[in-house]
Amino acid sequence: MKKVLTIILSLQLVFLLAGCTTESTPDIPTPDEIDCEVTPNHEDCETNPDPDPETNYYYCIDLDEECLTLVEGFIDSMTLRQKAGQMVQAERGDISPAEVKSYGVGSILSGGGSHPTSFDNTPLQWYNMYVDYQTKAIESGTGIPIIYGIDAVHGNNNLYGATIFPHNIGLGAANDPELMYEIGRVTAEEMLVTGINWNFAPAMSVVQDIRWGRTYEGFSEDPVLHGDLIASIILGMEENGVSATAKHFLGDGGTSGGHDRGNTMGTEEMIRELYLAPYYDAIEANVDTVMISYSSINGSKMHQNGYWINDVLKDELGFEGFVISDWEAIHELSGDLETQIVLSVNAGVDMLMEPNAWRETISGIESAVSSNRITTERIDDAIRRILTVKYYRGLFEDPFAKLDDSYLGNEDHLAVAREAVRKSLVLLKNDNSSLPLAKTHKIYITGPGANSIGLQSGGWSTHWQGAYSNFWSWDFEMIPNDQLGSGIGIEDALSEALGGFSGEIVNSPELADTIIIVLSENPYAEGFGDNYDMTLTTGNAHSENEAALQIAAQYNDSKNVVGILLSGRPLLLEDNLQNFDSFIAAWLPGSEGGHGISDVLFGEFDFTGTLSFTWPNNYEQIGYNMNDDLYDPSSVLFPYGFGLSYQD
Repeated sequence: MKKVLTIILSLQLVFLLAGCTTESTPDIPTPDEIDCEVTPNHEDCETNPDPDPETNYYYCIDLDEECLTLVEGFIDSMTLRQKAGQMVQAERGDISPAEVKSYGVGSILSGGGSHPTSFDNTPLQWYNMYVDYQTKAIESGTGIPIIYGIDAVHGNNNLYGATIFPHNIGLGAANDPELMYEIGRVTAEEMLVTGINWNFAPAMSVVQDIRWGRTYEGFSEDPVLHGDLIASIILGMEENGVSATAKHFLGDGGTSGGHDRGNTMGTEEMIRELYLAPYYDAIEANVDTVMISYSSINGSKMHQNGYWINDVLKDELGFEGFVISDWEAIHELSGDLETQIVLSVNAGVDMLMEPNAWRETISGIESAVSSNRITTERIDDAIRRILTVKYYRGLFEDPFAKLDDSYLGNEDHLAVAREAVRKSLVLLKNDNSSLPLAKTHKIYITGPGANSIGLQSGGWSTHWQGAYSNFWSWDFEMIPNDQLGSGIGIEDALSEALGGFSGEIVNSPELADTIIIVLSENPYAEGFGDNYDMTLTTGNAHSENEAALQIAAQYNDSKNVVGILLSGRPLLLEDNLQNFDSFIAAWLPGSEGGHGISDVLFGEFDFTGTLSFTWPNNYEQIGYNMNDDLYDPSSVLFPYGFGLSYQD
């Protein structure tokens, strides 16, 4: 059936294309009128010999005849403008379905917080939007379906009611490849309830400086730990119908001082050992796409770095998917837009994420080829890669595929998220038999994160910068829990667990046996999270932490005081740790954070998480980690790999 559908669609597209080309370009000379020695890059001078893997790059698996017929047929028949359209990705908010048809754009994305109309849009509203774009793409001159991308970086976090998993820093602490596969599967299924099947994840940032605002997107400071985790989550997505993206290539986690979009310095040997290593695993798992980093290596912007993209990623590592730029990233290159296009495309970027300037980018590609600044061979290679991914993602077979809404936030998915929370928690201190708690305890819980799903989830949750309303008007008002669509806070989960037992949540510390203090960072994403004053009360720390810390200090001598930190990285604890009998690094656990934390606090499950990042004693130790040849675990507050259990 797949082959029949593909052939039927191919024939339809050829007829559409033939009619469109004849009507729109009546004055183009025939191949006999072209002197190909004078104008070798003219599209009519191109030849497409029978596949020969010794001399040509073809990305169809084992030279699959059906795939080759489709892909090479399009390359033979498309105009330069149509090819340029396929190489561009536009943002939903700046392109209409009608423009997708008229320009033949190859891809659409929803950036973080970019919903069809509202943050609480239903799966059907998302799907209807997708169908509108896809229908017009198929009605275009080529009939090639779009591939639609989103940042589902810890579950389908743009979708109201989706299951939100712990951010990658927590999953690195869990270090469970089988769990990672399940997270990939669940994420794919909750994307496909909207019809969307391209995910800009996983991030493979081997973070060396925790001041970086994207630290929580990295699994670890250790490149080796990434291997099985990366491969597993990619397979979990792609074996369940969604293209994955390995990002951000290359070295984004190593920028000097942890500056977002900064410069990573080092020898080639160091760059390969620290930052390139996880990409071998991603490519072994047949990742469909790779996204390039905003950052530089030794002063050279990655988006124009042909050595690392063409020579290393594509040729040496054998990556056969397609490479996409990051959001407007080529604009950070020198020169005018056409020059930026030339630099990035010639360096190996196949698709340009140009959310707003997509029209000008299409024209710029055309102009650059016409002036021989980009060869037609390079354009065809990009198209070949893009169309092959679309083919294997099933877009030519069924561009409107969708799962029903029963896959959204169902019991199976929530159970996977709850397990991920439990396994990600790291017990840093447990004196005086502070934990586990008995369900006969009277518990007082306070602190900004005590019952906030938004603080549990962090950035990339409902909105780009997390659960803030009106972010761009700088109104940092937290969205209430019931506006996030799913999840349970810590206090509510504890109360639920105490049901039927003699323990209870009390409203005064004096009445409590145990006081739980839940400290938090404010949500952030990307450069907004860069932090150079990383204590519990400064930088990105929540303003209410200070009052909560005072309660811990006041009652430590008379009560059992438990600390829980919701954060996207280790923070400097200074002298505050002494005021807690036990202390837990909970990272950013997501929508099931309350349940997962409750499970472990009451001893129904043990702590198994271990630090995937070194926890520094002081500011001077930031950047000092297990990759240092002279690493001394005893010199830091908590070393890489540290984590207590109830057995300790």
